[in-house]
Amino acid sequence: MYRPAPTQTPLLSAGHLLRRSAACIGSAIWLMVAAAPLADAGVDRQALRDAADYSARLRGCSLLVLEHGKTLLEEYPNGGDAHLAHQIYSGTKAFFTLATLVAAKDGLLHLDEPVANTISEWRGSSQRANITLRELMNFSDGLDPVFHLHSDKVADRNALALRTPTVAPIGAAFTYGPSHGQILCEVLRRKLASRNESPFAYVQHKLLIPLGIGPVPYRADTQGMPLVASGFFLTARQWSRFGLMMLGHGSIGRREIVPPKAFAACLQGSRINPMFGLGFWLNTAAASKGARECDIEEMLEKKWQDQDWHNRCICRNAPTDLVAVVGSGYQRLFVIPSLDLVIVRQGTNAKFSDAEFLRKLLRH
Repeated sequence: MYRPAPTQTPLLSAGHLLRRSAACIGSAIWLMVAAAPLADAGVDRQALRDAADYSARLRGCSLLVLEHGKTLLEEYPNGGDAHLAHQIYSGTKAFFTLATLVAAKDGLLHLDEPVANTISEWRGSSQRANITLRELMNFSDGLDPVFHLHSDKVADRNALALRTPTVAPIGAAFTYGPSHGQILCEVLRRKLASRNESPFAYVQHKLLIPLGIGPVPYRADTQGMPLVASGFFLTARQWSRFGLMMLGHGSIGRREIVPPKAFAACLQGSRINPMFGLGFWLNTAAASKGARECDIEEMLEKKWQDQDWHNRCICRNAPTDLVAVVGSGYQRLFVIPSLDLVIVRQGTNAKFSDAEFLRKLLRH
């Protein structure tokens, strides 16, 4: 898994108007929705404390736990701060997954249409001509990951991604990496061209603003295209807004971001990787006989040919409806619908066990 040096950016430090607006929007909505008195929690208080201490010992810099939309715990050890935006790395992918679902809702595309419908350059390719948007989103398209796309030396990431070679037949391999998302970005760019709107602007007005997150710092190339795989910087409170939308099956409060049926598609694993849906990691195998816990980051460090995702789970002791958004350096957004929990954990690239953390937190 791509592991750049951990980065924290003060949300207010650059004097940039958009970043200041983001902080104001996030703080105002937080006061209205989440900053309520400590709830009468279903989570055991000592278990909560043990989980928080475990995270802090392993260089955690923020931990935010919400139950029923109310704050159970909010702490910022090791130099963290409520107003520091921390890079969420691959957590960024989930935002573009949702943006693609919104685009489907808007009639701009269909998840099962060939990418070549939009990317005409692919129409003459024996394999790439048949890759669908859904296969791009669940990394089963057989394309090389092209990890070099993470480099800021790449001036035009979309153009490079379109030249990605195939390394496996469609559906035969899970090749997690940045190429797939950058191709998706180019699809969105072309679909939105008639509206004179960029992919990031679409994400901003369809997701970031409605969710109450506001504008966010992100990594762009010289063409202004966002790094889909790893570019967003969010505070714990901002990221928790995305988690609340996940609890709402695509809605936050009374506002629908994507229809419930469309959101449910995110939680369906593929044949080649049942543990991964569309941008989200799943715990559905936890109750299966012989289920094996998996350190997602360790597995992704292996070559795709050596990865084994079958009968894997995040934590055997957590509910099977646990869903995780995962970023390098153990940036985590956990959502457990059956317990009405949203958990944001951010850290500075020290070894951390999702399974051990969740066992501590969910102990009764």
